[in-house]
Amino acid sequence: MVTPKKTAPGAGRRTELLATAAEVFAELGYNATTVRTIADRAGMLAGSLYYHFDSKESMADEILSAFLTDLWAGYQRIEEAGLGPRETFEGLVTESFRQMERHRPAVVIYQKEARRLASQERFRYLADSQERFQKLWTRTLERGVADGSFRSGLDIPVAYRFVRDTVWVAAVWFRPGGRKSAADIAEQYTSMVLDGIATHPVAR
Repeated sequence: MVTPKKTAPGAGRRTELLATAAEVFAELGYNATTVRTIADRAGMLAGSLYYHFDSKESMADEILSAFLTDLWAGYQRIEEAGLGPRETFEGLVTESFRQMERHRPAVVIYQKEARRLASQERFRYLADSQERFQKLWTRTLERGVADGSFRSGLDIPVAYRFVRDTVWVAAVWFRPGGRKSAADIAEQYTSMVLDGIATHPVAR
């Protein structure tokens, strides 16, 4: 019989507080959120919150780094699978939505605050992640053009920005547990991006 692992004292409460903080940051914005705001939402005194975290910066750091760690672990699995460009593209979109389902508030925070926070040394990894993200998607698009999976006239920088914005802006309206799952939405996105929405392309 396998003995269940014991959770460290306070670990469960700490996780709950991070989830609460993520929702508050996403809703109000990083600058407008104070430790007291998070404590009030969690139903505790601000002083008690400091037992778990030394600052709101620490909370934001843990929220964002956990999201990016999971995201890049998923992206790496796809890259290492040796798939063709189209399959890689589909996998990256699907993984993005899967992580959005798991870390939706963190994605909203990242969308709204990454540029501002990245100017601080503690959050410098946000800029590094954005650069890495651009290289991965650009590389995938370039591979697709090179092997004929994507059309030859594709403007790679524009295509990258289009995909980036159309995927991640969904965090504003996407709600985990809703009528459409992350996989359902990812399938629709990849279909529209790769195959279009018209039944027959118009000759130009």
